[in-house]
Amino acid sequence: MNYEQAMEYIHAVQWAGHKPGLTRTRTLLAALGDPHKQLRFVHVAGTNGKGSTAAMMASCLQAAGYRVGLYTSPFINRFNERIQINGVQIPDEELVKLVEQVKPAADAMEDVPTEFEIITALGMLYFAQQKCEIVVLEVGLGGTLDSTNVIDAPECAVITALGMDHVKELGPTLADIAAAKAGIIKEECPVVSYGGVPEADIVIRRVCAEKHAELTEVDFSRLKYEGGSLDAVEFDFDGLTDVHLPLIGSYQPRNAALAITALRVMRAHGWNIPESAIRTGLETVSWPGRFELLRHEPAFLLDGSHNAHGMRATVQSLRDRFPGQKFVFLVSIMADKDVDQMLSLLAPLAVRFVTVAAHTPRAMPAETLAEHIRAYGCRAEAAASIEAGVARAVELGGEGPVCALGTLYFSGDVRKAFAELVKG
Repeated sequence: MNYEQAMEYIHAVQWAGHKPGLTRTRTLLAALGDPHKQLRFVHVAGTNGKGSTAAMMASCLQAAGYRVGLYTSPFINRFNERIQINGVQIPDEELVKLVEQVKPAADAMEDVPTEFEIITALGMLYFAQQKCEIVVLEVGLGGTLDSTNVIDAPECAVITALGMDHVKELGPTLADIAAAKAGIIKEECPVVSYGGVPEADIVIRRVCAEKHAELTEVDFSRLKYEGGSLDAVEFDFDGLTDVHLPLIGSYQPRNAALAITALRVMRAHGWNIPESAIRTGLETVSWPGRFELLRHEPAFLLDGSHNAHGMRATVQSLRDRFPGQKFVFLVSIMADKDVDQMLSLLAPLAVRFVTVAAHTPRAMPAETLAEHIRAYGCRAEAAASIEAGVARAVELGGEGPVCALGTLYFSGDVRKAFAELVKG
């Protein structure tokens, strides 16, 4: 099998027609010798900020001298980003070897596993074979029925900012969403929650009490955030002063405060994580595609906001970093998202919009999205491809800022197209 064939195999099985549940993942892992039972985990669930928080924690644990696995989704440029050890993506040949191990076990199952379940098994197998001391594991969707939830009690369960997303799968209220995320809380495991949403906080507190799990909610009153430049945001949190975080979204210091709180809780439970390692980890973290500046002058930004809750945070960051400026927005939005709410947030900052469709069946067609935008009284034009969209947005932007956003699923293509364009 070569890399292309391995990818083809992974992507072959879609969700359609599969009942949610952990049985398939458990069966598959059992056939592979239960690799997850050899590992220790930090489990990260939430609506927004999961990936950034996971990346920060992995970076800090690595700075503390541990061999750290990081499992995240989706990817920006290449699939291999989803499975990393100490910041290095899984090599192609390792991935092929693992697929050759997993495929016979998966093919032998009556109820064949889904794409995400196969990827979870690949990750567990790789981290166990490579003897990771700790794995930072990001939930795919929800918590309770997510295939990552086959693990035993983690070293820490981390719940990031909660908002309304995936309501079709998780339920129509914040309490429903919180209940799904709280599914990662196991008996007596330490839990760290971002908090701040009373309806959701009640649910998380109740589940922690039921499971005798010690809960720590982040004390944001201890966060002092000065603002920042286009290279880093500076903040102080609870005794850790003057941290220069290279992730420049205005919401990132709050994610960092969550990561710091969780790492300190782990330290109280015996992990050797000095404050110096937390600082180093935060100051060297890399997490592409989240309020990322691809060019300073004129500014070209790439951001993965893909729901109204995330879009609010992005719009605040745009106002903070580019006070008084208006943007040309390059957007692609999934048809199942709250498109109108997202557009109403962007419209006041827009000079005009260029729409494209990301390479996924869930993407709203570019022309349909452009019509939606025109209904807001904004100027919008559809581009035939992501490459054409990037070129047109840059042209329209002139000396002003351009921001590409609406989904993580087109970030890799935007980045590639922008690099080609600038190379000329």
